[in-house]
This record gives sequence, C-alpha cells and structure tokens, in this order.
Amino acid sequence: MKLLKKYFAVLLPAVVCGCSGFEHKPDPQYAATYPPERSEAPAVLSGGIYQASYQPGATLYLFEDVKPRHIGDMLTVILVEETSASKAAKTATDKSSSVDISNPTLLGSPLQFNTPNALPLQSHTGNGLGTSIEAQRDFSGGGNASQSNSLSGRVTVTVAQVLANGNLVIRGEKWLKLNQGEEYVQISGMVRPADIRSDNTILSTQVADARIAYTGKGAINDSNVMGWLARFFASALFPF
Repeated sequence: MKLLKKYFAVLLPAVVCGCSGFEHKPDPQYAATYPPERSEAPAVLSGGIYQASYQPGATLYLFEDVKPRHIGDMLTVILVEETSASKAAKTATDKSSSVDISNPTLLGSPLQFNTPNALPLQSHTGNGLGTSIEAQRDFSGGGNASQSNSLSGRVTVTVAQVLANGNLVIRGEKWLKLNQGEEYVQISGMVRPADIRSDNTILSTQVADARIAYTGKGAINDSNVMGWLARFFASALFPF
C-alpha cells in the first residue's frame, strides 16, 4: 500500500502538469500583426476633396480591387502544396587476389626442413618453401527512398511588413482543437500585390521564402511517434 502511494505521488504531478501544458502557446514568428493606432487629426472643413483628417487606412478605391496594402491587413492563402521525390542507389564491388609460390629445387631435389614445434603448422617435418595465398572481398549495398506530400486548405494571415518595393511580408497561423488533440497550420513569407486575386486570395505556390508548418499534438499524434528506445536502435549511435 505504501508503494502504491509513492507511485501516485510521483505520477499525479506529471499528469497535472501534462494537462495544464496542453494549451496553445502562439509562436511569435507566426503571431498576427495588428495595424498601428491612428492619430486623430483635427477636422478642418476646407471645402476641398481631400481633408486634413484623411487616414491612409481608410482609403476608398473606386476603380480597383481591394487588396492588402498596409500593416495589419488580412490576406487568405490557398494551400496547394504537393511534392514528390524518389531516390535509388545501388553499389557492388568485387576483388579477388591469389599468390602461389612453388617450393624451389636445389640440385634437382626439392628443399625440405623441419620447423620448431612452436609454429602452428599441421606437420613440423619435411616442410618446404612453397606458399599459397588467396583473398577475396565482396561488397554489395543498395538503398531506395521515396516521399510524397500533399497539403490543401486555406489560412488567413496578416501583413507584418510592407517592403520598399511594395511587396508584403505575411505571417499567420490556424489552430484547430479536435476531440483527440490539436493541429496547427503556420505560414510566413513574401507576396507581390500583383499576384493577389480579386477575392483577396493568393496561392501558396506564389509565396516567396514560404515557411509552411503543419503540426499537432495529442493522442493521435503521440501514437505516430517512435519511442525513445526504438529511436536509439534506429539511429547511427547503435553500433550494429
């Protein structure tokens, strides 16, 4: 009974800490960017079209599509990622060598002599100088690897920075909490305003320096992870 109490005393804090840590912590690299606060300008009625209270973020575009232009504006990225790669390698080497030296003859008779008993020979009497050596080495190796990935969906991000050439630095994430875990889709990169469609969307293949991450945690994700002991036997640290 005392032993069970000790086990519960050790496991209970770990379970509590594990449950409390199952909360989403936003990554600053993909955190949403909010527009800067506007400074209130005094309203002056000058009778002209443009007033002193004009704000860049409140511009009304009558003859063009509404596209993100300022920090904090939103943009929807359509994920159409699909990659496929394969690689195969095969190596084979073979080397053999042989040396044969016959016993010399002296005055028409082959040489024979006795050897000390300390030498590891089958016979220590009537030996000659004939020698024969053979060696053969074979090596064969092969490998085959293939991988394919597909990712589709939509993620709405915000403009984090407007570059000098007009390109937009975007970043954002989508967090999904399901019954058996959590899933995250994170994306960042640069886009050209000219590539943005009329419905304020852009394909992920048109995002420069794109960094797309699809991860998760929970029971389903843990079941797909190899244990630490199995990872050791599958790593380069295992000598056999």
